[in-house]
Amino acid sequence: MNRHYLTNASRILGVLLMPFSLTMLPPIFVALWYQENTIFAFSSATLATLSLGILLWFPFRNAPRDIQTREAFLIVALLWVALSLTGAFPFCLSENPHIPYIDAVFETISGLTTTGSTVLTQLETIPRSILYYRQQLQFVGGGGIIVLSIAILPILGIGGMQLFRAEIASPFKEDKLTPRITQTAKTLWFIYIGLVILCALSYWAAGMTLFDAIGHSFSTISTGGFGTHDDNFGYFDNPLLQYLCAFFMLAGAINFSLHFVAIRRKSLSHYWQDLESKAFLTLLFCVFLFVSLIFFYHHISPEPFSTLTQSLFSVTSFLTTTGFSHPSYSNWPMVVSFLLILLSLIGGCAGSTAGGIKIIRFLILKKQGSREIKRLIHPNGHYVIKLGFSRLQDRTLEAILGFFCIFIATFMILFLVLLALDIEPVTAFSAVAASISNTGLRIGALPDNFQTFDNSVKIIISIAMLAGRLELFTLLVLLIPNYWRY
Repeated sequence: MNRHYLTNASRILGVLLMPFSLTMLPPIFVALWYQENTIFAFSSATLATLSLGILLWFPFRNAPRDIQTREAFLIVALLWVALSLTGAFPFCLSENPHIPYIDAVFETISGLTTTGSTVLTQLETIPRSILYYRQQLQFVGGGGIIVLSIAILPILGIGGMQLFRAEIASPFKEDKLTPRITQTAKTLWFIYIGLVILCALSYWAAGMTLFDAIGHSFSTISTGGFGTHDDNFGYFDNPLLQYLCAFFMLAGAINFSLHFVAIRRKSLSHYWQDLESKAFLTLLFCVFLFVSLIFFYHHISPEPFSTLTQSLFSVTSFLTTTGFSHPSYSNWPMVVSFLLILLSLIGGCAGSTAGGIKIIRFLILKKQGSREIKRLIHPNGHYVIKLGFSRLQDRTLEAILGFFCIFIATFMILFLVLLALDIEPVTAFSAVAASISNTGLRIGALPDNFQTFDNSVKIIISIAMLAGRLELFTLLVLLIPNYWRY
């Protein structure tokens, strides 16, 4: 590995850790407002993270500032690891609750990757400042640590397009909303903040406290799934809140470029004209009808309206990979539980905060499958795959097929590892699915919490969450020996 790579990585990590340390300051004001004794924990964590950022940046502040695509993968992976390790400081330094470091890292990774898995219980007894910070981690992760980086790095003389390509989920990584990458990042950032504010105000008006409204707006638009109560979103038992939540979960799981176009054109028609969002909404509607019929058949709820509400909320929560739970979901028929887990693996749209494989990949895979069937009938035929009016390049098709193969292989390896650690098969399967899709919810033993699992299991699940968030390739490319021989 070229020494230039390491100096660049150290400098950029330092540059990003310094502003990340500032995200630990808002919980201090929450602690002051509620008169909690967590001020030392957050101030110490802020100072430690800021100092580490300075130590990484200062020795290499004058290093060459060009970034190659090759080293961008290393920087992105190290960035997420560094943020996870330092973001855990407030949890460890807090006296109530005092969380072991591995548990703290698990909770931080879950928040930053917007997975929503947790090791915490009795949330009502935890200081509000800790709960706020936990919700804020999702806001930072979902809002796009990388998007924020793209907006800041060019100002510091660091190229942003390479990092953008290493992080973005869409197969069309070169697409931009505006001519400049910095302006694109800022535009997406403002759209994201606007949706969070609108969501918080809607929750507040519908009956949530201001604290809960802000916290749940963070987890809704980021499709994270953390809650401020043990019963998660089911604590509120309010159909209006559930419908509002379903709407904003959809907003977070749809390609943000469509929100940009909606604002610019002042029109909503393109949401249905876009092939991916159309397929996404169609899939949501079809699964909603199927789950509703199953719920009616098994008499999940005595009231028809309540059944439809629960069905819509649950299907939306899984498809968008948000993972908000409902108190009765552990009593669902097994067919619904497994269907929704598979739905979470599909995930939302590319260019959104949702996890999963993404709808666009399934659309292209379907077209590729149809082409292969036609070739069996007409071997000499020449068939072009198009998405809308655009012809897909073979390189795009190869990348998507490769992603599917790697996704399945990674899933199976993680599943077998958990089985080897004596995890019950259903729990192991759903835990891997929930982690690699960044959904958080699973079925099996203790579906709401990972606290009782061994540290080895928590480490495996943490790796799965990071791999899912970084679209697998960003991490796996670092495991190839040739990567380090340059």
